[in-house]
Amino acid sequence: MKPKEYMTDRLRLSVADESDENRITEYVVRNRAFLAAWEPSRSPDYYTPNRQKELIQFDQECMEQGQLFKVWLSPLLQPELIIGSVALSNIVRGAFLSCHMGYRLDEKWLNKGYMTEALEKVVSVAWHELGLHRIEANIMPRNAASLRLTEKLGFQREGLARQYLKINGKWEDHVHMTILNEDMD
Repeated sequence: MKPKEYMTDRLRLSVADESDENRITEYVVRNRAFLAAWEPSRSPDYYTPNRQKELIQFDQECMEQGQLFKVWLSPLLQPELIIGSVALSNIVRGAFLSCHMGYRLDEKWLNKGYMTEALEKVVSVAWHELGLHRIEANIMPRNAASLRLTEKLGFQREGLARQYLKINGKWEDHVHMTILNEDMD
């Protein structure tokens, strides 16, 4: 049975299983150069179906444990094509009810509103299905498009985390953006 799916006006957001390993591999290979500036350094085996299958299995385990929610994005008119992903990771329950949000999109699909659609849906899932209170997104200051996107969705700047993540071999500062579930008491 295929895991849960969500729909927006133009996208299918689906939880991956092993049958998606080749489509995900095609996505990461196709976007290897573009995503390098925004992600940790990757070993060559990252770009293989076997490694992607292992990562899918790891994600499934984390999702079963309630520590992760991750979906892959496909256009409704091209369901065989993966164009990005959105993840809520480091989900913490108890008094915190918080997570970190990460997302990435195929270079050819940028600036067309697809990530706005996807993030709106994932934020809704975070509030209404996962029962979270706070989502944190950490964005490099030079990523103006991502900062604009989160601000448009209602995220607020809470400060700068110096040398927060090692991206493409270099420790990078990140702007700490958050959004709160205002309907939660």
